[in-house]
Amino acid sequence: MKFKVNKKSISKHISIVQKAISSRTTMPILEGIKIVAKQNILELTATDNETAIITKVPAIVEIEGSIVVNSRLFGDIIRKLSDDSISIEVNENKMNIKCGFSEFNIQCQNAEEYPSLPNLGDINSLTIRSNDFKDAIRKTSFAVSIDETRAALTGVLMDIKDSKISFVALDGFRMALKTIDIISDISRKIIIPARNCNDLVKIIEEDVEELLVDIGINIVKFDLGDTIFYANLVGTEYFQYDGLIKDNYKINSKVNKHDFQSSLERASLLAKEDRANLVKLSIDENEIKITSNSEIGNSEERVTANTTGGELDIAFNSKYIIEGLKNIESEEIALNFTDSVNPTIIRELDDNAYIYLVLPVRLAN
Repeated sequence: MKFKVNKKSISKHISIVQKAISSRTTMPILEGIKIVAKQNILELTATDNETAIITKVPAIVEIEGSIVVNSRLFGDIIRKLSDDSISIEVNENKMNIKCGFSEFNIQCQNAEEYPSLPNLGDINSLTIRSNDFKDAIRKTSFAVSIDETRAALTGVLMDIKDSKISFVALDGFRMALKTIDIISDISRKIIIPARNCNDLVKIIEEDVEELLVDIGINIVKFDLGDTIFYANLVGTEYFQYDGLIKDNYKINSKVNKHDFQSSLERASLLAKEDRANLVKLSIDENEIKITSNSEIGNSEERVTANTTGGELDIAFNSKYIIEGLKNIESEEIALNFTDSVNPTIIRELDDNAYIYLVLPVRLAN
């Protein structure tokens, strides 16, 4: 195998496939990147048997072939080279890398030992606008659970029905839900690991307008053009999230999102001293008073609000409220309260497709 390739181009694509390399694998072959050189294209593949990524790089291929090279070592060498053009030749599982006045020789593995790509079986296919997908993941994936004993909640649910996809993430304390429109008659629920969702968002190029999605029995495949991303699905059962969203809220407030978030962030400086990150909201017709108390001091903030339905004292873990607000883009938000113990809904006034729900902390009598 022998080829020449642009350093910047191959370095970018090495970074892409490295997202499928696990540092905890017991199979040495899975620490490597499989490289196939054919018809002036390099095809790079990496997998940890749960995720697989294939990406293509233009190259000048003089002799076709395939090899598996250690991912970390190969990536570090390529990134440290100074010249734009890199020449690579492989003979008898030994790779020679030349670039300017630099030369490396490293041991590789036979590509025939590399595992096969996953088989999706019967599939459902659909297309998603890439910007919609990235926005939905950004607004939901932060709310997944980190408790591995509840595996389904460590992923993002894609609830596909009625020409829409509801992206849902929840961890038992809060829930984020973003709905997007698609053209599809598929009715299906799948759960994708949050790590895979976030990696996907990072590697989608700006010029990729649409994602082609194939949903198999236990695997989902995203086609990004030059890159194909496979991910194992997590379980089959998810919490009945739609029962959490109600329309009969008693107290409704409208506030400036920036003012509300800034006040909460300041109040949380003291709340962090308390393990519950507790902040108390006292809501009346014209304002929301935010207070926090800890052993080292207390704070008070006031935010102008337009409230209907009465007054309320309610407390939250400030971390959960602030993380939700950071993913809201509208200037004004709606806060929908039932009472001091039932979930509160935060909505964007100009985007009914996004809902953030957070459970309050019970106040001591």
